Amino acid sequence: MIALVTGASQGIGAACARALSYAGHRVALVARDEEALGRVAASLAGESLVVPADVLEPGAIDAVFARVEEAWGPVEILVVNAGASMSAPLVRTTDEDWQRMLDLNLTAPFRCLRRALPAMTDAGFGRVVVIASVAGKVGSARIAAYTASKHGVLGLVRTAASEVARTGVTVNAVCPGYVDTPMTDTSVANIAAGTGRSEDDARRILENLQPIGRLVTVDEVAAAVMLCVANGAVNGQGLNVDGGAVQS
Repeated sequence: MIALVTGASQGIGAACARALSYAGHRVALVARDEEALGRVAASLAGESLVVPADVLEPGAIDAVFARVEEAWGPVEILVVNAGASMSAPLVRTTDEDWQRMLDLNLTAPFRCLRRALPAMTDAGFGRVVVIASVAGKVGSARIAAYTASKHGVLGLVRTAASEVARTGVTVNAVCPGYVDTPMTDTSVANIAAGTGRSEDDARRILENLQPIGRLVTVDEVAAAVMLCVANGAVNGQGLNVDGGAVQS
């Protein structure tokens, strides 16, 4: 099948691309860093397509899908992973901070779904998985914009899933806790800078927020994505992959 992964140059996106590739799917890799995408492509088991793009640019998502369709045909599996976080007290969150979180974590996924779903419903099959966050289910201090964007994307997933439920298409979210990724490395550095702690101590703070006492691995997140791809009865869900921190 034809899969497309956004934010595929590192971390969770690269792990999802590898999992899909080793399961036998052709994988289109999307991110801004073409060189990093090339390294991910070289690690895959099968055919891949590197599509450099900034999903925030006007028209970029339509162009990405058109490129994949031209090369291979309609996208059958979509993993929406591109995203970012930021941390600041709500009263010091600027309009620009707020808008960037909404644009990247909510509007870009909306545009991806809007572009992907017609071909999937026409074909009678499709799988969409959005990488959300447990921050989409609970509120936490200092991440108001990020939390709001992730709550919003869960609403988007649930509504889309309801609309396509009888068509052979499923739409789900995977909601990780703290994952061992470059984004978490940035969080660790911010904690260290703000508290005067060492980065090792800052990392242990995040590890201890999860009952398993460690960071989640990118492969554990990718395995949850693959469950959503394989199981057509899983629809409209936000699957937590957080070591039991948020129970549902």
